[in-house]
Amino acid sequence: MVKKKEYGLKEADDEVWDKVQDLLRARICQNSLPENMDGTFQSQREHLTDLIRRCATIGESNSALVIGPSGAGKTMLMSSILSELAKDSKISGNILQVHLNGLLQTDDRLAVQEITRQLRLENTIKDRVFGSMAEKLSFLLEALKKDEGKSQSILFVLEEFDLFAHHKNQTLLYNLFDISQSEQTPVTVIGLTCRLDVVELLEKRVKSRFSHRQIHLFHSLSFEQACKVCEDALTLPLNYLSKKFCTEWNSHVKEFLQERIVENSLRHLYDLDKSIRSVYSILLIPICRLGPSHPRLDSADVLDALKMSSCDSKSAMLQGLTILQLCLIIAMKHLAELYEGSNINFEMVYNEYQKFVQKKSHSIQCFGKPVCLKAFEQLIVLELVRPVEGSGFTGAKLTPKEYRSLKLLVTPLQVVETLNSFSGCPSELKMWATNPLPS
Repeated sequence: MVKKKEYGLKEADDEVWDKVQDLLRARICQNSLPENMDGTFQSQREHLTDLIRRCATIGESNSALVIGPSGAGKTMLMSSILSELAKDSKISGNILQVHLNGLLQTDDRLAVQEITRQLRLENTIKDRVFGSMAEKLSFLLEALKKDEGKSQSILFVLEEFDLFAHHKNQTLLYNLFDISQSEQTPVTVIGLTCRLDVVELLEKRVKSRFSHRQIHLFHSLSFEQACKVCEDALTLPLNYLSKKFCTEWNSHVKEFLQERIVENSLRHLYDLDKSIRSVYSILLIPICRLGPSHPRLDSADVLDALKMSSCDSKSAMLQGLTILQLCLIIAMKHLAELYEGSNINFEMVYNEYQKFVQKKSHSIQCFGKPVCLKAFEQLIVLELVRPVEGSGFTGAKLTPKEYRSLKLLVTPLQVVETLNSFSGCPSELKMWATNPLPS
């Protein structure tokens, strides 16, 4: 028997690091519930498992909504339950799964096409013409009946459930809930949504056929759990590669997570978003940079990941503006600081811009009022500037464009920081942003 070669972090080659990256990226990118989180949603897990189990074993139809904020773990929990039930042959062999997403199936026609595809009944339908969706769904379900005439149990999982409520007449939801109320086919419909008022979106006829069973999930991840999730995601099994390599790596992971910079970064991210998804997002860049020349996780990579994950959209948008638009933003910034709480209009902004251009005419191009007004209107479209309610933007529109009250939607600090980090910005604008012109 050939003895397995032992190697450490420094001796590992590209092939070893590729295997490490494959395992770690799979853990982070796949939508699976971390092992130490299994008991977090225990009551919700038992409730959903029982619904699916009863549908598969005794043919009991039902419907339910899983409601919780974005990132709370709705899809992750559902995937975990289905993976667990797939190990039970009595259940996996007796139930079919159909997964729909409101972002992908934007109307009922696309949804029925996807149902047909996932049930593998394209050849059964072929060129048949159906009078209604109810007729088509009934035909699909009838085609699934077994030799003994028993109906096949089906689980429908509808992600972004609230988007299906915006389909015309809610025909798909009506038919699915109607089938789940009837005895013709064992069907369980589970909707996942982040809208608490989703039931109010349903039409009366749809609402009457829904079971009104609601299962709520909330962010329950503590900071200690978040740190443990990171450690579990990065830890390698001792038999995955060389035992020496895995032991050294696991020791390094513990030291890495105890570094002050890493802990502070995790705390900052946790304070912004308590979801497992956000915790994983900070690990992806450090993992992707691993290799023979970079054999350890680096806190600098974590800072880069944090910077990218918490990117300020308004600041990023400011860097895409023209020099003229930046001038108008800076002028409005100074006016907002000068006239705290008072209304600002385009005429005031243009006058401030003119003062600046007159002083810097040798380096900054001067534009006329029509061009400036057009550039300013683009800032409103980009939602960097917002009209004040009741200022003549609605109703009779009696107030001329130049005198309608406006509000700047970026903070003075955002403006200054963006200009300082923007390499293509003229130095005159950077100076003007921090030093207002004398009155």
